[in-house]
Amino acid sequence: MDQRNNSRVTEFVLHGLSGPQELQLFYFVFFTLFYSSILLGNFLIMLTVLSEPALHTPMYFLLSNLSFIDACLSTFATPKMTFDFLMEHKTISFEGCMAQIFFVHLFGGGEMMLLVSMAYDRYVAICRPLRYAAIMSIRKCAGLVVGSWLIGFLHSASQLFFIVNLPFCGPNNVDSFFCDLPLVIKLACTDTYILEILIRLNSDILGLCCFVLLFMSYTVILVTMRHRSSAGMAKARATLTAHITVVILFFGPSIFIYAWPFHNPTGDKILSVFYTIFTPLLNPLIYTLRNKEVISAMQKLRRRKISS
Repeated sequence: MDQRNNSRVTEFVLHGLSGPQELQLFYFVFFTLFYSSILLGNFLIMLTVLSEPALHTPMYFLLSNLSFIDACLSTFATPKMTFDFLMEHKTISFEGCMAQIFFVHLFGGGEMMLLVSMAYDRYVAICRPLRYAAIMSIRKCAGLVVGSWLIGFLHSASQLFFIVNLPFCGPNNVDSFFCDLPLVIKLACTDTYILEILIRLNSDILGLCCFVLLFMSYTVILVTMRHRSSAGMAKARATLTAHITVVILFFGPSIFIYAWPFHNPTGDKILSVFYTIFTPLLNPLIYTLRNKEVISAMQKLRRRKISS
């Protein structure tokens, strides 16, 4: 049945980063350049991993998939937000709002699981080095990536199920630059207390499970590395530092937005910008600036492009 027949609200008004017209133009230029940098940085990593045979390893296969999810995570809302800076009325259709809710949880849930997969890869490489090639096969890596997307899809579909059939007949103002589930569900013309608890539990369970798995993996890895002092461990420490930094940058804002019981509208809006825009740009910078293999491969790729 058409959702518009179930609801008098056919569009939502997005209250993004407000300000005078001059500031809106600055936002437009700033976030356009930022979004372009996100796509350039992440697609450059994917192209580098694809074109350099030395990087055809499980770690870089997972890294290239992380770059793809980061590019997707920044795309579901940033172009819409950027063009809204030029519009007087910042609106989004009901269907577009539901799509944004679906995709933010799809890409967010998928990235959580992919970070767990990357932690598992590092655990096997450092704690089970002699069996690494046998355990982290191409089939295993592909299975981890497919599993990450599948869990992200199931998480997103379940979240959308809670809200898509609710009646929206009153206020339609969303105090964010995209349709965020905790904000949109409060606009429903019915008691949503139980649904809000279920939605929070859904996100909390996925986030808590991923966080516990990450904590356990990196704790075991750090303990193992502490008892080793080989030159190879220095490289492993640099890689591990990058992984842990990305995990903190990703889970920090997510916890405060979706799991923390106390909400500050202004703070949540800033965290949403950080979570969906700044983190997808910081990830490729963190992984490349501390990784000599990736930098060397990028230099080779640049020389090949220049010579051709």
